[in-house]
Amino acid sequence: MIKIEHVTKSFGRFKALDDVSLDLEEGRTISLLGPNGSGKTTLIKSVLGLVIPERGTIEVNGQRVKNNWQYRSHIGYMPQIGRYPDNMTIEQVLNMIKEIRREHTKYDNDLVEGFELKKIQHKTMRSLSGGMRQKVSACLAFLFSPDILVLDEPTAGLDPVSSEMLKEKIIHEQDSGKLILITSHVLSDLEGITSHIIYMQEGKPLFYKSTEELQEITGEEKLNRIIAHIIKGQQQALKKGKEHENHR
Repeated sequence: MIKIEHVTKSFGRFKALDDVSLDLEEGRTISLLGPNGSGKTTLIKSVLGLVIPERGTIEVNGQRVKNNWQYRSHIGYMPQIGRYPDNMTIEQVLNMIKEIRREHTKYDNDLVEGFELKKIQHKTMRSLSGGMRQKVSACLAFLFSPDILVLDEPTAGLDPVSSEMLKEKIIHEQDSGKLILITSHVLSDLEGITSHIIYMQEGKPLFYKSTEELQEITGEEKLNRIIAHIIKGQQQALKKGKEHENHR
């Protein structure tokens, strides 16, 4: 569904993406992990067409991203912090987005109903808490039933019930054959929904494997322990490499 080939992007002397190649296939919920500055956000923005790499190509459903906007109609995006006109109500925001994307006539209202947004649809965006804004962002991401969902810290600020509701929706969409790409710093929120993990480090994928493969390799079950096990092993390998160099 998303094919990334030899993508490189620099900001001044800082290389945010360094010759990245990935195939992101349908029917997967892929967690994009890594420390701050590892290239996660730049990679997502490149897929969305918000950042233009200086080298490499990105295709979404066989369409080149560069100089093309139509492909975006296949993507539902939930930003980490949704920014909307403060004076507009929830109902007005939903209607505005529907008006912008007129080609869609059928809507996925599962989260609108689950979060009971209609009960508070008269409230302005200015008056909403961070968690309520997250709910609006989630509803907008799923509203047009896109083939691909890009969710940036989707559970941040959500109460436990709403968080579980969103997770159930993600699992349902994956089972329907869709591709979901998630970034999150809270690994416990990804338990039970992640099928594959991409771990970015210094602008490159350190690994891209299924959770089952990683569990088998590390002998761990929980995502946080899997990641810790791999990173610790890498650090030990680097330390041994330096010691070997020093003794030569």
